[in-house]
Amino acid sequence: MQRTLSVINLSAIRNNALRIKKLSKSSKFYAVVKADAYGHGAEEVSRFIEDIVDGFCVAIIEEGIALRVAGITKKILVFTPPLDCYDVLRARAYNLTVTVNSVETAELTSGLPCHIKINTGMNRHGCNMEELPELLKTVKNAEGVYSHLFAPENDRASEAQFRLFGEAVKLVKRTNPDAVAHISASGGILRGGKFLSEAVRCGILLYGYAPKGFSSEGFTPALKVYARRTQATRFIGGGVGYNFADRKYTYLSSYRCGYADGFERGVPLGEKTLCMDAFISKDGGGLKCVLDDAESYAKKCKTISYEILTRATMRSEKIYER
Repeated sequence: MQRTLSVINLSAIRNNALRIKKLSKSSKFYAVVKADAYGHGAEEVSRFIEDIVDGFCVAIIEEGIALRVAGITKKILVFTPPLDCYDVLRARAYNLTVTVNSVETAELTSGLPCHIKINTGMNRHGCNMEELPELLKTVKNAEGVYSHLFAPENDRASEAQFRLFGEAVKLVKRTNPDAVAHISASGGILRGGKFLSEAVRCGILLYGYAPKGFSSEGFTPALKVYARRTQATRFIGGGVGYNFADRKYTYLSSYRCGYADGFERGVPLGEKTLCMDAFISKDGGGLKCVLDDAESYAKKCKTISYEILTRATMRSEKIYER
């Protein structure tokens, strides 16, 4: 096996899901499995927790289709609004719930189950408040209304967004009384209280990590990535990969994992920088664990655990522990 090995503990994800459900109290719980479940394998993860959750969220139509093909039957909300008639046809064929963010998307998706997205400050996708009354003339069958906290760790920003969202929810429920309101992802769930609304959408907590400003205590990371040793060689001087050696070694081992596998070239997994498909280490052994804590590795890379998780398994063989 020349690919890296990603060992994914499905039991840890399930236990995380049960904890999230408890924190969410009576709110509906949508599991966010976009980007291949943050690198953990969307189909396997979804099948393993489908009995716990009320539905799933994905980023794009193709991800929703993949879940349907894998046998997932619960509701699937697609975050990205449809871009054309082809998106609408596929959403209809696979019974996906679409996001409506404008009069144009409302007209395009007429007859499809939908959630209305409100822009309360994220400024990514969403209908602005002044546009909402016109949109509601078209949408009469919205199953949900939602928004997204752009800085859930910040009290002032979150409160302002929640107030604006509350105004939007009142308008939507006048014509769509059964629409389920949700504004919280992982950060909002950890804030708790009124931010739980009628439903929550949970991503990063499901995989054992917390967003900025929150603690992941009580949640278990589910992923470890291993690389295989491809050679052990006596050091003859010169370089360590594409670098001049700055000291003498006795032996060096090469491992089949590089920056093309989603790791940062300039952040050592062994000695010096990574090559595209390998790194070099002074430590021997047939298998080497190269990732067991995405948070600490993310700090070295000056990024966040989300990015590390979605990158680190993209050229790997996934092995599931149940």
